[in-house]
Amino acid sequence: MTSKNTRPNGLLGMRHVALFVQDIEACLKFYVDILGMQVEWQPDADNYYLTSGTDNLALHRASDSPSGLQRLDHIGFILKAPEDVDAWHAHFIKHGIKVLQQPKTHRDGARSFYCADPSGAVVQMIYHPPIADMA
Repeated sequence: MTSKNTRPNGLLGMRHVALFVQDIEACLKFYVDILGMQVEWQPDADNYYLTSGTDNLALHRASDSPSGLQRLDHIGFILKAPEDVDAWHAHFIKHGIKVLQQPKTHRDGARSFYCADPSGAVVQMIYHPPIADMA
């Protein structure tokens, strides 16, 4: 393991995720219309780059059966307060988003729930005190 003082400076955390998706239009509806992200750049019909202001999510249209691609467990969106978790849960239910796990408060004080985007990627909506308090 590398000593902390030998690492380069400048790491700001993970702010970019790229997903291969089968139905890019359905995923755009989820991330833009339901979640509220904005299209930052669209180089062509098969690639979109979205942002919520402090991050970047790339959606790349997948071929019929992408092989050899990595498997993603989930992506997470940080929320400002624990009550925001419940508000987002209600918002997703209202819009027919598939909820995979109901809101729950974790031992570390975080609160979250999981849903699925139209491509099946698992999305966690989470209030995590150390990160939310930095916002």
